[in-house]
Amino acid sequence: MHTTLIDAKSLKSLMREGSPLRLYDCSVDLMDRSRGRMLYEQAHIPGALHADLETDLSDKSGTDAVCGGRHPMPSRERIAAWLGRTGLHPGMQVVVCESQGSAFSVRLWWMLKWCGHEAVAVLDGGTAAWVAEGGMAESGPSPLLDERAPPYPLADPLATMVTHDQVARQIGSPSQCLLDARATPRFRGEVEPLDPVAGHIPGAINRPFTENYGPDGRFKTAAKLRQEFDALLAGRSPVSVVHQCGSGVSALPNLLAMELAGLGRTTLYPGSWSEWCRSPGAPVAQSV
Repeated sequence: MHTTLIDAKSLKSLMREGSPLRLYDCSVDLMDRSRGRMLYEQAHIPGALHADLETDLSDKSGTDAVCGGRHPMPSRERIAAWLGRTGLHPGMQVVVCESQGSAFSVRLWWMLKWCGHEAVAVLDGGTAAWVAEGGMAESGPSPLLDERAPPYPLADPLATMVTHDQVARQIGSPSQCLLDARATPRFRGEVEPLDPVAGHIPGAINRPFTENYGPDGRFKTAAKLRQEFDALLAGRSPVSVVHQCGSGVSALPNLLAMELAGLGRTTLYPGSWSEWCRSPGAPVAQSV
């Protein structure tokens, strides 16, 4: 069972073996909501379904969302209904991927863990790594889902999250270490292209999610990641870490990287800065 990363060679082996497998392509463009589907339709791994951040992996209606912000996390029940329509069953190996590398597909990796499905891995390096390994790509729209299918049967969560109120209560406490995955200029409050307020949550420390990757677009080695996170945490307990970013998406490469580094599966604040800065009275810090 693959539970963190899978390389393209191993994925090819799984596909040759014919084992039960479900592939999801999470290609997205945060600045152009329609481009993710276009990227998928241009080229994707054969058999992959498109998982759209805006419609499948977020609850923009707010009906069942567990947080606010730009990409509200759907409830487990809403996720289970969508997973059932895609044909997922317990025990199936899941691989999530994307055209941009392996930054945004980690959102679905986390959601599946939260629903109790452990057998899910991120394709290291994404579709580009698949093609570099000699894998074929196909084009065309994502297959229609089975609207009559029963929901995926939820199990105990294998991932943890916190709410805005929980984060607010722990500001300044040594039991909470906020890791902000946004680019440093956004963290400092120098620029803010997406949200109405610039800055960061007081007490947060910055680790841009891009720092988890090597020049080839793949995650750094476990040893290198451990060295970097140990230096960043400077003695803080990994158990205290809460990951956030702009809207609960790009925080997740940091969370996965910490797990790869042997530091455990840490916690996500899915509402992140986009929820925090829209909350009346929420304090804001800047370090320009």
